[in-house]
Amino acid sequence: MPPTTPAFPTTPAFMVQGAGSNVGKSVLVAGLCRYFANQGLAVRPFKPQNMSNNAAVTADGGEIGRAQAMQALACRVPGSVHMNPVLLKPESETGSQIIVQGQRFGSMRARAYGSHKATLMPHVLESFAKVSGDADLVIVEGAGSPAEVNLRAGDIANMGFALAAGVPVVMVGDIDRGGVIASLVGTDSVLDEQDKSLIKSFIINKFRGDTSLFSEGIKIIEQATGWTGIGILPWFADARFLPAEDILDLSGKTGHTDTQGGTDALHVAVPVLRRIANFDDLDPLSAEPGVRLTLVASGEAIPGDADLILLPGSKATIDDLEFLREQGWDIDINAHVRRGGMVMGLCGGYQMLGTGLADPHGIEGEARSVAGLGLLSVETTIGETKTLNQVTGISKRFGTEISGYEIHMGRTDGADCARAVVQIEGRSEGASSPDGRIIGSYVHGIFADNGFRTAFLADLAARRNKSIELGMIDFAGNVDAILDQLASHMARHLDMDALAELAGL
Repeated sequence: MPPTTPAFPTTPAFMVQGAGSNVGKSVLVAGLCRYFANQGLAVRPFKPQNMSNNAAVTADGGEIGRAQAMQALACRVPGSVHMNPVLLKPESETGSQIIVQGQRFGSMRARAYGSHKATLMPHVLESFAKVSGDADLVIVEGAGSPAEVNLRAGDIANMGFALAAGVPVVMVGDIDRGGVIASLVGTDSVLDEQDKSLIKSFIINKFRGDTSLFSEGIKIIEQATGWTGIGILPWFADARFLPAEDILDLSGKTGHTDTQGGTDALHVAVPVLRRIANFDDLDPLSAEPGVRLTLVASGEAIPGDADLILLPGSKATIDDLEFLREQGWDIDINAHVRRGGMVMGLCGGYQMLGTGLADPHGIEGEARSVAGLGLLSVETTIGETKTLNQVTGISKRFGTEISGYEIHMGRTDGADCARAVVQIEGRSEGASSPDGRIIGSYVHGIFADNGFRTAFLADLAARRNKSIELGMIDFAGNVDAILDQLASHMARHLDMDALAELAGL
């Protein structure tokens, strides 16, 4: 039975929506969360519906979008499944796995979900009430754009939620892509009167140059829409160092040149799988000055000078293994191993490294079994139970503490599991080859641990006869400092008092 619609606490709140996709809502909400948290308020983020294969595992045993985990970090609170009650994880071009309040609800094609999503509104409102109950202020993030009025029926992500919860809306326009006046005024023009009434103000994001040059543009938008301009936010370059939710966001951090990493920079190559998932493992590596991270796109060969090939997680492992072979990357990987290179697989990438991969229940599609890459003596069976754990442990090779999370629907066993990667609360996890050059693990997030990352990269450098400076990056500390810088940047350029008044503070 679905939950009954709750009575909302009178908690101040406002919602950040975008006049288009990728206008910077997630980063804006993170900055706003940190700003108001720094004012001594108990702030909570909320996103009714997200679509991402880059999920985070919460302390209450579920999963949410990576952006909401970062926003919780900005609030200095643990993430909760109620911060993102509906998460869509694409499994194919036309279908997604549906996560409701942190747990797997099922899989649906887009058309079926379109007619079903309205039934999830009670869960969304229940979660919003729970989040509001612990907060002085809730900052809500929309998804995509409300201008997609063809999706308005049954909407739970934008105006449908704002109307149901009675939350005022701030609209964001991205000036960097051009046409910002048209996008904001056009959004206002296609909405019905009830939805229009919810939008009170707007922000211009990602401005480059002298913001005074757009003062006339602000007046034009205000006159055309009746909204109040909250401010023009200049481009914040260091946002690229915050954890990425979309693989496209990560691409801007990669490709360090030799002048950045030195001629001995470690080259890490990452084949971008079609259903790449939980690639937050790449953020700490991309931040290392001694590492050159290359995302290998479809149609490209894995660089022959790579020191490490990192196979990331996947939402559809067997399909992505076939995709990998279609690209000829299996040939590149085998050649890399013959040259003495290292290969590491995380989660789905770990499953691909084994001798076989079976999906007897058709969890990822049709029931079938396929041969793996054969680089580890292990086999994987995909099961119906999803493992969702936050974990801490010890690296078996380096003795460093590790922390991270597991999020998978498979069990992997075999001879190479005798050489585990980590020891977690009395159990061994992962597998490695006898020479230690092929490594597989289900634990995401271990590269965020400074000690493990430094030891791992030092070992890789020694194997490849390279000399790099290590131990200089405090990844978590840097992220926290950038959130403070983002909050200060926003405070300088936006009318925070107007936002507080809008929320009802």
